Amino acid sequence: MENYKTVEESQVAITELMLPAHSNFGGKVHGGYILNLMDQIAFACASKHSQRYCVTASVNRVNFLNPIEVGELVTLKASINFTGRTSMVVGVRVESENITTGETKHCNSSYFTMVAKGPNGENVSIPGLLVKNEQGVRRFARSKYRKLEAQKRDTKFESSSFKASDYLEELTKENCKIVLD
Repeated sequence: MENYKTVEESQVAITELMLPAHSNFGGKVHGGYILNLMDQIAFACASKHSQRYCVTASVNRVNFLNPIEVGELVTLKASINFTGRTSMVVGVRVESENITTGETKHCNSSYFTMVAKGPNGENVSIPGLLVKNEQGVRRFARSKYRKLEAQKRDTKFESSSFKASDYLEELTKENCKIVLD
């Protein structure tokens, strides 16, 4: 296994025609179907980088920016943004294209944390990322800090250390009624 790989070595893209079977009750392509495609391409990219079977550990925020219509082509692009010891962050971008007008829309982007697995299900080491340009530095740093912020957020609200009294005044400005026992 190589010690480092470039982003380009594991980039993956797929394009698929959106069919009526992919639509929801509102006539748009179902978000769950798009999430499934995103998970598949994140897996392909991570497995290509690590040369291992990979599993999804987490998905960082998926915002559906524009609806996707039946009959449009959807292109998903994935690349490695960050590598840890056994995990990697895969950036996934989704775009749709109206095949008659050529108009393209950015539909969403998300970040999948994928973990490489060995033959017995254990986490295994992966190659690092060879960063070659400023964009790569930005993506790697952003992923690193996103991971650190998520860890802080998770520990801030652990039930063993959480104090409701710290948030009561702030929550009175929200659409909720607090009646504590």
